[in-house]
Amino acid sequence: AEAGTGIGKTLGYLAPASLWAEQAGGAVWVSTFTKALQRQLGHETARLFPDAVQRRARVVTRKGRENYACLLNLEDALQGGFQGRAAVLAQLVARWAGYTADGDMVGGDLPGWLPTLFRRNGAPALTDRRGECVYAGCPHYRKCFIERAARASANADIVIANHALVMVNAARGREVATRPTRYVFDEGHHLFDAADAMFGASLSGAETIELRRWVLGPEANARGRRRGLSARLSDVASYDAGGAEAIAAAADAARALPSDGWLARLAEGQPFGPVEALLAAVRGLVYARDAGAEDAGYALETELAEPDAALIEAAGPAARALAELHRPLVALGRRLEAVLDEAPDWLDAPARARIEGAIASLGWRAETVSAWLALVARIGGPADPDFVDWLGVDRVEGREYDIGLHRRWLDPTRPFAEIVLKPAQGALITSATLRAGGDWAVAEARVGAPHLPRPAERFEAESPFDYARAAQVLIVTDVKKGDGAALANAYAQLILAARGGTLGLFTAIRRLRGVHARIADRLAREGLPLYAQHVDPIDTGTLVDMFRDEPHASLLGTDALRDGVDVPGHSLRLVVLEGVPWAKPSVLHAARRLANGGSAYDDRLVRARLAQAFGRLIRRADDRGTFVLLSPAVPSRLLGAFPVGVPIARVTLEEAVARVSLSTRAPLVHEAAEQPSERR
Repeated sequence: AEAGTGIGKTLGYLAPASLWAEQAGGAVWVSTFTKALQRQLGHETARLFPDAVQRRARVVTRKGRENYACLLNLEDALQGGFQGRAAVLAQLVARWAGYTADGDMVGGDLPGWLPTLFRRNGAPALTDRRGECVYAGCPHYRKCFIERAARASANADIVIANHALVMVNAARGREVATRPTRYVFDEGHHLFDAADAMFGASLSGAETIELRRWVLGPEANARGRRRGLSARLSDVASYDAGGAEAIAAAADAARALPSDGWLARLAEGQPFGPVEALLAAVRGLVYARDAGAEDAGYALETELAEPDAALIEAAGPAARALAELHRPLVALGRRLEAVLDEAPDWLDAPARARIEGAIASLGWRAETVSAWLALVARIGGPADPDFVDWLGVDRVEGREYDIGLHRRWLDPTRPFAEIVLKPAQGALITSATLRAGGDWAVAEARVGAPHLPRPAERFEAESPFDYARAAQVLIVTDVKKGDGAALANAYAQLILAARGGTLGLFTAIRRLRGVHARIADRLAREGLPLYAQHVDPIDTGTLVDMFRDEPHASLLGTDALRDGVDVPGHSLRLVVLEGVPWAKPSVLHAARRLANGGSAYDDRLVRARLAQAFGRLIRRADDRGTFVLLSPAVPSRLLGAFPVGVPIARVTLEEAVARVSLSTRAPLVHEAAEQPSERR
């Protein structure tokens, strides 16, 4: 269903969903794309359930485990696991934990600025990032924020989740008995991207070292509560000889995975172990195929096709090492299932829950290693037409931080439809821009509808807003591409003309930071606050709240702000986009472009992104604003992204500044503009 902005889409699905849940005694899961959007959706439920007590009982917000404070980790930090400034953070979080509504450390009621005052990994170390939870075996199980949210969601009417969590729970969640059967996917145009991230696989240094730590626990002088398999399942090992053997075999095999310092060893040409040797060969081939890239600061990648001799030679030992790890993980899972069936005397309810959690976690890890084995088998082997494979070196400002082999589905909506949609009894997929950039056939293909046994039903409702009177689009043609100083000057002049109230959108973090560094002081001298994603160490939701509350503030950001900002009123009166948001050239994009119509595929993506960016500007009937696109060359075929009737003009920066200044003082005056017929 496509429902334009202002049609009442949110209330339009929340009201019937709550009625169905009340009458059927089940929950409807409402999923959106980002955590910031989850928070906005949570605020919307106040219109449905004005009474706060009733709202807490009937509406539950769920996020991934890594968002919540882990009380066992917090206990360890308070008892000496944290030192210095980090120990102060632990004390403050402990105070907060006694009063928090839900224990959410990312976008919840923990002040977003607090963790930024301490070391980078301080706050994340207080969550369960690695899936090491012992479930009912934990002394804090009954008070656990994650478990409380899970129990509350089983009795709630509305569960507010995000696309990633819905897919994770459907693929490998523990809550089988209470698995949702009815979904509402808001921001449905993002399902393709969410499925792409969820169902892909990466055999990289960062991924393998995490698995090593999960199996082995702390090594050398490592501090903290981390526990390996042997510590988490010590009672099983003492009871079941087969389980003990599998744990020991998994630990031995995990030592073949990369360990601390692996990046430095690869840079020095001294890899240790078969998997590090494979990653060294990946690194060598990527650099060999991109001569001169050593001095560039961006990430590098190349197709997996036609590997060199070094990569083929490294693949065999790496595959054997991974197979040696895969076997005991599978065997241990089976031994744990046998223990549950045998039900020994010591297997009380907490121990059973802990073992059930371990089985689920082992299954996930075994599937991951299996996907790695498939990737390694691809080296020198035939390509699978369903997948896109490539090699990559990830870098930031010239500094390497990960190296690996990657695999994505050519069409990630296939596993999404199979795992999430087909088992469900009903799903509503909606967005204000569901068809942006294409038609209904394209929209359905992007959400997996063609893979279902029955055709999807369609519904559309146009926005009631008079965009032709409320907004204008200005295309600035004299800001030269690649000129950082000119780009920063354009942003500064436009923000000054609007006296703040500006959302600045970028397609690259590097350019965002460059513009921020050039204009922040200038704007501060004029009394105009400037906030920036990827610069200010504060979560996106908090940044948006600060921007909303200060009419003269401006906010710079990237994709998450292009798609997830709802700031009605005078606080947002100008949106500036740094250029045409073309897709980043990559092996994956090239493959999908080839399979989906070439340049027409690129145009659909760009029109969708332009529509989403423009959608931030007018959020209610009395909003007024200007959308500025800084690009000397914007093909007319892309202008269909904007609502019909919105005046569009190609102007110089000087004229754009004058128009923006005028529009903030008086109703919009539209002069020479392209007609809608010219944009079709």
